[in-house]
Amino acid sequence: MTVPDAYADILGKVAFWHVATIGPDGDPQSTPVWAGTDDEGHVTFSLTKTRQKYRNLQANPAVALSATDPENSYRYLEIRGTVARIDDDPENAFIDSMAKKYMGVDDYPFHQPGDERVVVRVKPEHTTAMG
Repeated sequence: MTVPDAYADILGKVAFWHVATIGPDGDPQSTPVWAGTDDEGHVTFSLTKTRQKYRNLQANPAVALSATDPENSYRYLEIRGTVARIDDDPENAFIDSMAKKYMGVDDYPFHQPGDERVVVRVKPEHTTAMG
């Protein structure tokens, strides 16, 4: 499945995406992230290996993401899918590209020494949209 063309533009906008995973106790966990897409049609976002969300996705690759169009708060896109793969980002190339998109800067300004970043790639399997 791919994201419907009528709503794919939201992925290119400066929209904050809420990523929901299932935690170790079975409860959902939701976190806002920056997101984009890759050439394979995956929805992409960055995490550090120390985050609970990273551990959640390793244990259970099911994920849901949703965002409201920043230009029309009555328009939204939800994507449910499975993590296709998690790639290491040792040079911070992906998070730097997200910093450029979201902040207009070349380098991600919140990097901490010792952070090990990854790029999560989600294969869309179901979408819901409105507006």
